[in-house]
Amino acid sequence: MNFNFDYVHYQGELPGAKSQNSFAMGFQPVLPVPLNKTTNLFVRPNIPLYFTQPTFGANGFENQGFGLGNISADIAIGKTFPSKTIGILGVFGSFRTASNEALRSPYTLLGPEIMVSQLFKWGVVGLMVNHSWNLNKIDPSTNDSFSILGDDVWISSEGGESASITAGQYVYAVSLSNGWQIMSSPTWSYNHNASKGNKLTLPLATGVTKVTHFGKLPIKFNLQYWYYVASPEAFGPQHQIRLTISPVVPLPW
Repeated sequence: MNFNFDYVHYQGELPGAKSQNSFAMGFQPVLPVPLNKTTNLFVRPNIPLYFTQPTFGANGFENQGFGLGNISADIAIGKTFPSKTIGILGVFGSFRTASNEALRSPYTLLGPEIMVSQLFKWGVVGLMVNHSWNLNKIDPSTNDSFSILGDDVWISSEGGESASITAGQYVYAVSLSNGWQIMSSPTWSYNHNASKGNKLTLPLATGVTKVTHFGKLPIKFNLQYWYYVASPEAFGPQHQIRLTISPVVPLPW
């Protein structure tokens, strides 16, 4: 189970954008179902809760306060090969579940997903990519928003009646001694239908991980810093700090 706590500082051309901050928590369990010795079915929902989140309206920026965010999920089959390469193929979806209409994504999205990672003696590197399209249609004249689709996939959907979004995550971990790792796993996105300057959201990231025990329960702590080298020009993230707390709970099956 992963509990992701995110602090984000924003930038942008909108008045007051550079003074905006947000704080959120995402609950993201990873549920593997063994199919055989080398193959698993994975289910990975992400359920975000916003404690503070700015949105821009007629009166400028407003803090929307506590609420449920847009839930996303991955369902995939993964296989480990003798070369210690792991391949994953599945489906990604993002849903319009935010309890506050101002935070609700204009799009319901669905599409394929693929991931390849390689295990080494010193650690692991991996890349996940998905591409999704909207299942719903909207009036482009009412669509002028900045949305968080889940797991910090940020998009600018300015004036678009449809979406075509390539997104994903890159992962690396370098094992150190005494349960420490240098590790990060930032998310990125590219909205093909967004206006110029608002298509790409890409952070460079680093972090540290420590595995420890509380009694007999193993818990992993991970602290990351993401710096966005590309972000929507109108309004988007610039700096992000993520603390992940991951209790290692035995599966019931």
